[in-house]
Amino acid sequence: MRLQAVKGTYDILPEDQARWRDLRSRVATTLERAGVREITTPIFEYSEVFLKSVGESADLVVQKEMYTFEDRGGRNLPLRPEFTAGVLRAYMEHGMHTWRSPVKLGSMGPAFRAENVQRGRYRQFHQVNCELLGQASPLVDAEAIALMYTVLTGLGLEGMTVKLGSVGDPEDRARYNEYLRQELTPHESELSETSRTRLALNPMRILDAKDEGDQALIHELKRPLDLLGDEARQHFEEVQRYLTQWQVPYELDPSIVRGLDYYRRTAFEVHHQGIGAQSALGGGGRYDGLVESMGGPATPGIGWAFGIERVLDAIQQRGSRQSKRQGPRLFLVPLDDEAVAELAGLAQKLRTITSVEFAYARRNPGKGLKEADRAGARYAVMRGKSEREQERYTVKELDSGDQFEVSPTQLEALAQGLDEEQ
Repeated sequence: MRLQAVKGTYDILPEDQARWRDLRSRVATTLERAGVREITTPIFEYSEVFLKSVGESADLVVQKEMYTFEDRGGRNLPLRPEFTAGVLRAYMEHGMHTWRSPVKLGSMGPAFRAENVQRGRYRQFHQVNCELLGQASPLVDAEAIALMYTVLTGLGLEGMTVKLGSVGDPEDRARYNEYLRQELTPHESELSETSRTRLALNPMRILDAKDEGDQALIHELKRPLDLLGDEARQHFEEVQRYLTQWQVPYELDPSIVRGLDYYRRTAFEVHHQGIGAQSALGGGGRYDGLVESMGGPATPGIGWAFGIERVLDAIQQRGSRQSKRQGPRLFLVPLDDEAVAELAGLAQKLRTITSVEFAYARRNPGKGLKEADRAGARYAVMRGKSEREQERYTVKELDSGDQFEVSPTQLEALAQGLDEEQ
């Protein structure tokens, strides 16, 4: 058997690391500016953390998708399929309900689901996650949505749209689920097996069905927005008012739902057309009943998450604003034996300013430039006898082919300028 990565997992290779570092850095900066505090929770939890958050009426598929192992004590420990449950477990365990609200918590890292592998979706995948806890105001909903949008635009993405909906209050959900049962029970035999299970446990989840036959049956049915109560509708209208004032582009989408019982009112997704038909980068919603369902005090909250792989895919499709060259900013090329040690020492100095690599033996100019190009460098810096005599360096920008000479002071200034571009 040839050793290879497990299906649904992949290696983040050295040439890809710069894109990941850049994304993490930009996301962290944007979240920090909004008062979001970083939290890192364990990759695995007790199974009760996730099962209590999912609830009895949730999709059985959610539980089937969890990777669970038994530890030496015979305990079932799932790898996290998402972040929210673990973050809320930490919120309760560490008494964060006493903090000034809303408590804003952000996370980044891997999650695990045994689902079908497709473009941008893996069995080990990575998410950015954000939770705002402790306030039920529509202003908090709008802030959460605007923050997700700001994070994504800060990564260089353009042309995104927030798709906005509402699942209403618990009584609205109950009324809508009863409506679906009345409409779909006569057609139960025509539903897929998954949707037949959902019809009994949680009919609203049928709206998420991928089966074409299911979609044909529900195409003309009312959506949760059509049956909102007065309070939920007022809340929804205020969220829209804030988003309009802040110029966050959104469109109402009655098909946006959140099927789990703890979701209330606002639901949203952010879409980007650059990644194909499955255009959702991520989404979120208000979950005022979740902490309580996990055994904690009644706590309003709203959260969102997006998949890092899908966002990197979208950035790549539109062309990242980063340089295509992901290697060192400078590659030093010694043109004679005397320059080898000299440039190695110069590299140590310039690395305090920017990224630098060097050739470990003398090179002729053609071979030296080729090596710098293979390294992905932005500039090649060459030094030989004639450059030494003139106290100069020959510099070539590898993309444009422009070549010029600089003094030691000018070379340091060039390095400083390259560092400030990062």
